[in-house]
Amino acid sequence: MKNLFRLTENNTNIQTEIVAGLTTFLTMVYIIVVNPAILSAAGVPFEQVFMATIISAVVGTLCMGFFANYPIAIAPGMGLNAYFASVVAAEGLSYQTVFGTVFVAGILFILLSLTTLRETLIKAIPSSLKYGITSGIGLFIAFNGLKMAGIVAPNEANIVGLGDLHQPMTLLTLIGLFITLILFVWNMKGALFIGMLITTIIAIFTGQLSFSEGYISTPPTPVFFDLDIAGVFSQSLYTIVFAFLLVTIFDTTGTMIGVAEQAGFMKNGNMPRAKAALLSDATATTVGSMFGTSPSTAYIESTSGVAAGGRTGLTSVIVALLFALSIFFTPIISAVANIPAITSPVLIIVGCFMMEGLAKINWKSFVEAFPAFAIILSMPLTSSIATGISIGFITYPLLKLVCGRGKEVHWLLYLFGVIFIIQMAFFPTH
Repeated sequence: MKNLFRLTENNTNIQTEIVAGLTTFLTMVYIIVVNPAILSAAGVPFEQVFMATIISAVVGTLCMGFFANYPIAIAPGMGLNAYFASVVAAEGLSYQTVFGTVFVAGILFILLSLTTLRETLIKAIPSSLKYGITSGIGLFIAFNGLKMAGIVAPNEANIVGLGDLHQPMTLLTLIGLFITLILFVWNMKGALFIGMLITTIIAIFTGQLSFSEGYISTPPTPVFFDLDIAGVFSQSLYTIVFAFLLVTIFDTTGTMIGVAEQAGFMKNGNMPRAKAALLSDATATTVGSMFGTSPSTAYIESTSGVAAGGRTGLTSVIVALLFALSIFFTPIISAVANIPAITSPVLIIVGCFMMEGLAKINWKSFVEAFPAFAIILSMPLTSSIATGISIGFITYPLLKLVCGRGKEVHWLLYLFGVIFIIQMAFFPTH
């Protein structure tokens, strides 16, 4: 094992890697509750999403551990699952068809990971748009958390307004949110998971949560290939495929670089074994779609494991094993997922994490700032991540062109800008 993961070379040992793996798992285990909760609300059977979430996490994280030898965990991404649910809610689309778009995006991601086109696309899109997309998704996620909890509610005068804070579920959400925030301020490892655990205990004592179905059960039977690939092409869902692909590429690449920087893996601005790492994520997305979940991505929570000393793929293998063990606790996870107060604080706080890139946008340059602002504003207000991306890709090259700085824009942005104009004018997504 020492030779397989090069533990000595990376100045670590088996015990440290195990602790790091446990730490990473505790910080991201919320996904096996939150992901089924979000996708089941869109009509996907809860048990199907539960198994698909774990399968994609295990496959992707094991690939990352064994082939890339990085302490980076992979699982279905936050934001991407919310976007999936919003697409399913669109008129005339079934979740099987949207799983088809995820599958196509996964295949394209695998192909892109084998070529240099992925690097070209990433370099072509300016930083302001990348940060705008991430931040917009953060607001989108947080807004969904607020709605689920009843903290905000429909309002005739202003579209949305403050909900009834006296409702038991809303009150429990606020309590859980402040408990989790306090844990973060205290720098407690696994704050998200511990916050969920404390909120769960409170819900049990208040009678809002019961485990009438028991605690441990035989794992649900996985559902394989419950997707409609033909519908992707017959209904021309190319924008949705592109949105999944684009967000996954940026999210994964940014996270991997962030974790690699923290762990000291970056060499002259390059990330060794990057192709294997990216293929791990692409494989997880493709496999996950075949079993029934939204696209997967590298998790920024992996930095908690790195902070605990994780330096090799053994950390990832430990994370994958812990995810595999969780399949035996379906009754507990299912009951918890039906209580919005337990999962909503996670959505709100993760949304905050994703706003970090705002500080890196040059707000003094209107040409750079406005397209990012338009993305951030439009995503939560239109309930569409794809719409936000489209608006950003249209406004950025247009503003650059009219102010005489058109040569600063890569030709790919002009191409995508035209494509999005046509799509929004004639084939709008709902």
